[in-house]
Amino acid sequence: MDFSGTWKIYSEENLEAFLKAVGAPDMIIKMRQNKEKPVVVIEQKGDEFTYTLKTAICTQSHSFTLGKETEMTTPDGRKLKCTFTVQDGKLISVTEKYTSVREIQGDEMVELLIFLAVLVCVNLDTSKKFHRSRNIM
Repeated sequence: MDFSGTWKIYSEENLEAFLKAVGAPDMIIKMRQNKEKPVVVIEQKGDEFTYTLKTAICTQSHSFTLGKETEMTTPDGRKLKCTFTVQDGKLISVTEKYTSVREIQGDEMVELLIFLAVLVCVNLDTSKKFHRSRNIM
């Protein structure tokens, strides 16, 4: 499965509860309450990935290799150790605080974020006629 593309978030459920559960600072929670929808750009070449998160405030990029632990920095500067794998066509990342499961369904990518009993569903829109073909930020 190729996860490459520019993905714009258009729908989220329970995000505030998840952000509070993982200890995100109030600034990040308020930014997301104001309907700030980040854009995610994924570049995949085999087992090598570059993941870029773009917001109105900042842009962050991380590179990782499937199956190898990597250190990532959250938008507020916290460091997380993370391991990515692909299982059954799903891109799975596991940190000490939460697990992310991304799956492409047609022109959409659905991401489930799991932290103890908090579940967040994020739908990322990737209309082939716009979002995958053009840089929107």
